[in-house]
Amino acid sequence: MYRYDEFDAAFVRQRVEQFRVQVERRLCGELSEDQFKPLRLMNGLYLQLHAYMLRIAVPYGTLSAKQLRMLAHIARKYDKGYGHFTTRQNLQFNWPKLKDVPDILAELAAVEMHAIQTSGNCIRNVTADHFAGAAADEIEDPRPTAEIIRQWSSLHPEFSFLPRKFKIAVGASAHDRAALRFHDVAVQIVKNAVGETGYRVLVGGGMGRTPYISYAVGDFVAKENLLAFLEAVLRVYNENGRRDNIFKARIKILAHTLGEAEMRRRVEREFAELKAGGTLRLPPEEIARIQAYFAPPPFEKLSDEMPRGDADFENWTKTNLHAHRAPGYASVTVSLKPIGGVPGDCSHAQLDALADLLDQYGMAEIRVSHEQNLVLPHARKQDLPAIHARLKQLGLATANAGLVTDIICCPGLDYCDLANARSIPVAQEIAARFADLGRQHDIGELKIKISGCINACGHHHAGHIGILGVDKKGVEFYQLQLGGSAAEDASIGEILGPGLGAHEIADAVEHLVETYLKLRRDGERFLDTYRRLGQEPFKNMVYREQLHAAH
Repeated sequence: MYRYDEFDAAFVRQRVEQFRVQVERRLCGELSEDQFKPLRLMNGLYLQLHAYMLRIAVPYGTLSAKQLRMLAHIARKYDKGYGHFTTRQNLQFNWPKLKDVPDILAELAAVEMHAIQTSGNCIRNVTADHFAGAAADEIEDPRPTAEIIRQWSSLHPEFSFLPRKFKIAVGASAHDRAALRFHDVAVQIVKNAVGETGYRVLVGGGMGRTPYISYAVGDFVAKENLLAFLEAVLRVYNENGRRDNIFKARIKILAHTLGEAEMRRRVEREFAELKAGGTLRLPPEEIARIQAYFAPPPFEKLSDEMPRGDADFENWTKTNLHAHRAPGYASVTVSLKPIGGVPGDCSHAQLDALADLLDQYGMAEIRVSHEQNLVLPHARKQDLPAIHARLKQLGLATANAGLVTDIICCPGLDYCDLANARSIPVAQEIAARFADLGRQHDIGELKIKISGCINACGHHHAGHIGILGVDKKGVEFYQLQLGGSAAEDASIGEILGPGLGAHEIADAVEHLVETYLKLRRDGERFLDTYRRLGQEPFKNMVYREQLHAAH
């Protein structure tokens, strides 16, 4: 993984001390909350319903054992004993005291972490496929590209005050595991007809109030020209994006207002000027230097045979393992979705124990997925029974990756001052309904995603079943959306019908699943059946009492 150089280390320390002075000025009353707000947001500090929340950057979702231990220490010393992993591959602490935040940032800096650009109208944390560098189907590890983008975008003077926040993701396989089509900009590593590796650049995706799927503005950008091309996209956005209406300020609005042909024309015009200047050309030696930080571990020559175990182990291997590029290895999804738990939460004891597990089995890093789980990218198959046993002791061996209880869920009205409804209790109730593992395996892949408001932090637009919390005269209601996908077959979910009460939503999900089980064909996922049949059979089942009363 990337290591700070002297500049990185000095810069982050200086930023911490700068913020320490700003916090002191706020605490003594020299700064009002309105004056302090832009300063704290530039350092990842939000003011939520009950307390401040600190969002820590985890670039492309990669963490070392040392960093895990620091996060555990901060959770114990400064928070309520846990952290929350998000759909941006970040970690949030929900209860820090303002006076402690500079000390937290200083401790993070000691392990090469920070909270810079996790908020504000700037380029946010760059994300990537959580199986990067390990997946059998990738063209190359996308993390060096993500790191190059991170270095270019960090405090970029031209793009620190964009019309709105800006999110970039990088992937390197035909199977999209990074929700590329729902990002402001996505960089997909591809090969051209003669076998050269370059980039397909997508623009204009996003969720929220007006969801859109992105389209390509660059079909094959040479490696040396990546930053020039991205700068061209950002310049078009920075110059033309709306600043008069926060709801129309994202690049998705500009991209779909201009249309694909005109957006391409404007980007290509800027790109031609930047490329001619040559200042943003990436030298091959610089690309090689960054790639060296991400060199794979020395894989051993191992048997590729899968060890056997008890029923719990066998169920876990069915769902929580992913094919690895090296024989004798697998990537392991560590589920943060135990039945009855809070999706994405991880305790200080679990963080510490995971760091010990990395050391014990010779693994240098762990990953955060945008689906709010963790991933051990390079696990020896021969170690899997022991790894499973330890994860089981820690409550981290739930065998549900990709299944109905592997629910993405934002913090909702339990924490967030933007939310209209609670998300966590809904996720917990649905998971409890489907706790039987045999039933989960029978249902198969089913992605449920829940947001507590229209901002879509829970990615409800991209759920096979999406659930949006809405407020109706002070009462929490939930709107169902069906048919969304964040994969390479990206689609936006369609609203099923009127909102349902909090006491009705779990029943409704159960009706949807039962309808699917009755109507599916061999090999069909829930999403496939829905796409084949459309809304009608699902809507008839969920709203059958209302429909019966109407007739």
